[in-house]
Amino acid sequence: MTTSDPIFDTEPAPAKRRRRRWPWVIVFVLVGILIAIAAVAGAYLLRLSASYDKAETLPTAEVFPTVRPAAVNPEAVNILLLGSDSRSGLDGELDSIRGQRADTMLLVHIPADRSDVQVISFMRDNWVEIPGKGEHKLNAALAFGGVPLLVQTIEGIIDVPIDHVAITDFEGFKGLTDALDGVSVDNAIAFQSEGFSYEKGVIDLRGDEALAYVRARYPFSDGDYQRVRNQQAFIKGVLDKMLSRETLTDPGRIAASVDAISPYLTVDAGLDAATVAQLGLSLREVGRTDIIFLTAPTLGTGMIGDQSVVLPDWEKLGALSEALKNDTVAEYAAAG
Repeated sequence: MTTSDPIFDTEPAPAKRRRRRWPWVIVFVLVGILIAIAAVAGAYLLRLSASYDKAETLPTAEVFPTVRPAAVNPEAVNILLLGSDSRSGLDGELDSIRGQRADTMLLVHIPADRSDVQVISFMRDNWVEIPGKGEHKLNAALAFGGVPLLVQTIEGIIDVPIDHVAITDFEGFKGLTDALDGVSVDNAIAFQSEGFSYEKGVIDLRGDEALAYVRARYPFSDGDYQRVRNQQAFIKGVLDKMLSRETLTDPGRIAASVDAISPYLTVDAGLDAATVAQLGLSLREVGRTDIIFLTAPTLGTGMIGDQSVVLPDWEKLGALSEALKNDTVAEYAAAG
């Protein structure tokens, strides 16, 4: 594993509903931080909690499998977020997710000592063993058995339990960029997508332009790999804006940000406002540079029959699993 490897980025740093799209897991961490900060305002905290509680909640049986790995480090927290873009969508009631596929998956690992946060992207086309179904692309687990089977599949890869799951809707993301008055992103590659042009360097994104940016993959020679890198760059931009003095000293902007994203969140019943606030309070010393982004290691692409797939690097995934168990993911990433 080397930092020059294009598939391994170690730069620091949600009943009937509308479409749920694109993963947004770091927002949960941010919302927790913001609610904790707002606690000093008393009634204002109640407002933010009420906004967050607009998120739909799912019973445990609709989220988690019955067979789980043992928790080696129970004080650590692992949150999985999944979603899909507007072209394939997770439509209607939750039951309709069965038969769909997740375009992107992120695992947020929060160590027991709450000193930092790691955000791990899992490529949707990873060729893996899906329990009871044989070998398929990772995102096929959602089609075969809904959220519980996807959770079971990923837990089988990392051999640690996932504590919380969230599903998101891309429309909330658009509103969030507007609430933040735009997000600055350091764009690595100039490209065009969906009628928008993106220059290399720092660019300002919001609304539909931002949506097109994070879901683009066809303009790139390595497709989903660059899309993952762009999504990570965008999240870094959101972190910069949400953790800036400009935002943190503006109660109206904080409230608008939470209001914009919460109606589009679907979370497991355990990830309620009180839990998020408690988590946020425990992360009050974490800054942007304490949040590390990486991609679960692979060996590149290949063909399995007539399918183009991503080949997991099982040796390095084993090392990542040990790092998750031992709260040494930061060291794992730094080792390159």
